[in-house]
Amino acid sequence: MKTFEGSMTALATPFRQGAFDEGAYRALIRQQLAGGTSGLIPMGTTGEAVTMSAEERQRAIRVAVDEAAGRAPVVAGAGSNSTSETIEGMRLARDAGADGALIVTPYYNKPTQAGLVEHYKAVARAHPGFPIIVYNVPGRTGVDLLPETVLRLCDVPEVVAIKEATGSMPRAVDLVEKCGDRLTLLSGDDFTVLPFIACGGKGVISVSSNVAPRMMADLVAAARAGQLEQARALQVRMNELHRLLFVESSPIPVKWALHALGLFGPEVRLPLVPMTEPNARKMEAELRKLGLLQG
Repeated sequence: MKTFEGSMTALATPFRQGAFDEGAYRALIRQQLAGGTSGLIPMGTTGEAVTMSAEERQRAIRVAVDEAAGRAPVVAGAGSNSTSETIEGMRLARDAGADGALIVTPYYNKPTQAGLVEHYKAVARAHPGFPIIVYNVPGRTGVDLLPETVLRLCDVPEVVAIKEATGSMPRAVDLVEKCGDRLTLLSGDDFTVLPFIACGGKGVISVSSNVAPRMMADLVAAARAGQLEQARALQVRMNELHRLLFVESSPIPVKWALHALGLFGPEVRLPLVPMTEPNARKMEAELRKLGLLQG
C-alpha cells in the first residue's frame, strides 16, 4: 500500500471560456513538479470538482497522471455526500490511473460518527486495495470526524492517511496518540504546517503551494528535518499569502494569484465569482513582496 507524505498540492483547475483548459493545467503541474511538490491532488475543493462533469473530472485526473509520469503520486478527490456517488467517483479516479483517492466526509447530510465509519468501510469494500486519504474539514462539511472515530478507521486497510483541516494542535496530538503508528497525518491548514509537523504530521495538502510550490516544499522539508529556525522563518514569511488566499471563498483568490503569475485565467464557475478589486490589489502587492511576481 502506498503512503503519501511531504508537500502535496490541492490543484486549482483552469477554465477558458467556460471549458477545462488542459494546456494551462499541464503547465501548472509542470511548475509544481519543478518546484519540489511531492504529490498532486486534483479534483478537490480547490479544483472546483463539484461544478465539473464526471467526464471533465476524469480528464483532469488523467492529465495529472500523464504529467506526473510516476515522479509524484496523484491522489484524486472523489468524495461526495452520497456513498454510491463516492464509490463511482473512486472508480473514475482509479480508471484514470490515480494512485489513491481523497475522500471528504459527507457534507450537508451531517452523518453520525457511526455513519462516517460505515461510509468509509463501504467505499473501501467497493475498491479493495485502493488507498484512501480521509479528509476532515468540518468548516465546509458541517461534520467533524473525531479522533476516536479515526481510530476505528484504522481497521480499514485502504485508509492510509488523514488530511486534518481543523487547524487544532490538540487535535493533531490526539490523532498522533491514537493513530500515528498506523496512519500518515497530513495538515489541511497552511497556517499551521510547522506546528502540525512538530506534533507528528508528515506533510500538508496545501492551497498555497499552487502559488509558491518551492517555498512550501522547503517549509515542509525543514520542519520534518527539525530545522526549526528555517521552518519558522518560512512559516512566518508565507503567513500573509495564506491569509490572502482565503480572504474570499477558495479557490477564488488562488485562481486570481495564478492569473497574476501568468499561469492561467481567473475564471471560476458559478456560484463563485471573481475576486474583488481591493483584495486583488492586496494579493498583487504580496506576490511582489515575496518575489513571485516581477515587473
